[in-house]
Amino acid sequence: MAWAIIVHGGAHTIPAEKIEPHNVGCTLAVEAGVALLEKGASALEAVEAAIRVLEDDPVFNAGFGSMLNSEGDVEMDAGLMEGEHLRAGAVASIRGVRHPISVARQVMEKTEHVLLSAAGAHHFAEQQGAELCAPQSMVHEDQRRKWEASNKKRGSDTVGCVALDARGTFAAGTSTGGIMHKMPGRIGDSPLVGLGFYADNSAGACSMTGDGESIMRLALAHRIVQSMQSGADADRAAEEALAVMARRVGGEAGCIVIGRHGEIGQAHNSVHLATAWRTSEMTAAIASVKKQR
Repeated sequence: MAWAIIVHGGAHTIPAEKIEPHNVGCTLAVEAGVALLEKGASALEAVEAAIRVLEDDPVFNAGFGSMLNSEGDVEMDAGLMEGEHLRAGAVASIRGVRHPISVARQVMEKTEHVLLSAAGAHHFAEQQGAELCAPQSMVHEDQRRKWEASNKKRGSDTVGCVALDARGTFAAGTSTGGIMHKMPGRIGDSPLVGLGFYADNSAGACSMTGDGESIMRLALAHRIVQSMQSGADADRAAEEALAVMARRVGGEAGCIVIGRHGEIGQAHNSVHLATAWRTSEMTAAIASVKKQR
């Protein structure tokens, strides 16, 4: 069976000088996932690998390079899900780890829970031998300068990945540093199943980015996958969900989707949505900061 993978680097307005770094970063992330899918690895493995690349790239608001909360600290959220058995794992408000997405996968595979938060999530990461670090080492100097320059809450960028493997299993994941100057302990849509991400082999998978409080109120990731379950293709399901969001609660958002037949879709009502994607029928990845119509 054919495989497919798409990543996103956030829904927001990207300055002209940052467009190429976004394209490069998303392409590298896709290539990390492709390298695994080509060897027969699972969609879950590909999603984790791709998001780890994005968490290491300070261009993106996830992992190293995350936005700072109102106290100047990095608190990160991440979650992922596989569509065969509907297993999911997530962490929220976690500090002092290099790769929140990998801790989220360990929550899925090594506990009976779906979501761990804050100190409990960090303690679990430590028990599992995750890559720990000093919390302040996750603060990038660019984010510190932006935090000092303004006390305005802002930021709707997140990173995510959706993949379909050769066995027909879907996976989706999302990771973020959240909103600049957010209240400590604030949790958005990114680590919440059905809100920031969702995967179901009967329909497809989705990863969201954007204004978390708006996405949460409509459970957008689940809405998109349910729409595909009812027969909509990936693009239509994505576009219609964002139209509902704009009409009902407002806000900016974007999403990446793979449908049940391996078709790739995306949508955004923000100026830009950084993405890159590749399927088993393509010889190279394509990267773009706007949906190609």
